[in-house]
Amino acid sequence: MDIASLISHVAFAHVLGVVSLGLTWLMIKRVRILDHPNERSLHSTPTPRSGGIAIVATFFIGLAVFKLMGDAPALDQDFFWTFAGAAGLIAVVSIFDDLAEMGFRAKLLTQAFAAAVVMAFGVVVDRVYLPGVGLVQLGVWGYALTFLWIVGLTNAFNFMDGIDGIAAGTALVASIAFAAVTFSQGSTFIYVVSLIVAGSAAGFLFWNWQPAKIFMGDSGSQFLGFVLAVMAVIAGRFDVSHTSYLVMPLLFSHFIWDTAFTFFRRLKNGERVTQAHRTHLYQLMTQMGLQHVHVTLVYLLVGALQGLGAMMMVHVDGAWRVLVFLPFLSFQVMLTMIVTRHARAKGLIA
Repeated sequence: MDIASLISHVAFAHVLGVVSLGLTWLMIKRVRILDHPNERSLHSTPTPRSGGIAIVATFFIGLAVFKLMGDAPALDQDFFWTFAGAAGLIAVVSIFDDLAEMGFRAKLLTQAFAAAVVMAFGVVVDRVYLPGVGLVQLGVWGYALTFLWIVGLTNAFNFMDGIDGIAAGTALVASIAFAAVTFSQGSTFIYVVSLIVAGSAAGFLFWNWQPAKIFMGDSGSQFLGFVLAVMAVIAGRFDVSHTSYLVMPLLFSHFIWDTAFTFFRRLKNGERVTQAHRTHLYQLMTQMGLQHVHVTLVYLLVGALQGLGAMMMVHVDGAWRVLVFLPFLSFQVMLTMIVTRHARAKGLIA
């Protein structure tokens, strides 16, 4: 891929950003799907939550243009159509969820079905590298790992969409980093799709930055989580870049940590883990007095550093790439200890 093509693709992403910005503005003005404050909310006034529709629409506009004008061989493969179809399914059901407020079980079943569909067409993690062991072919275990990854990141992204700018901003940072990594490895498909995600998130983020004029809702958060999770597997399995499966988990390791820690802490305390709450680490930080924008900026800064780590990771021998996670994991452990200690002192968690 030459520099001229890169410039044209980046320009295309900027155009999509403008499209997303305009569509989000239309959602604010014309579509009255409101998020009314309740005891779990971190906002105080009814706010539109139809921004995900603009993200979804912009993404598929970008994907359609790429399909019509692009020349990547992947655009004609079965996994491309499966990816687009499953993402569309997640989008449609999530939009319905924003309207009708489906239960967690119904959402989980939809995610599981969409994950099973893409896995049926070969979008499966097939190998891992382990320190001291080397390359391990996963065989049938790859299906279990892929299912856990796709459904897990879809929900993690959904759970982390709780304060202004944090989900859209993280999607923007991570997709730019993933585009940079895959481009550097010769990608002709996933790196462009990453730029399409970046453009879709950027236009929405303009209106979602504090004080947010609109939220993305499940239609945006579940969609972005699913799309990015599947992209990670496609990049490692089918894309020319054959990007390490570990890159995307590193880019979202702060989201994954926050979600996993909160889940197991609540499970340990006997709480209903499927019940809505506001005890994620980022939510506790806001309740302890930090402004939304400051918490979001912390997560975006960590995300940017993880992006730099991902660019370094792909130059590390496969069996030792997991070690790149260590400094970020250490930071998350320290942050968690500080936040939970102060939250317990304030009676915010048990």
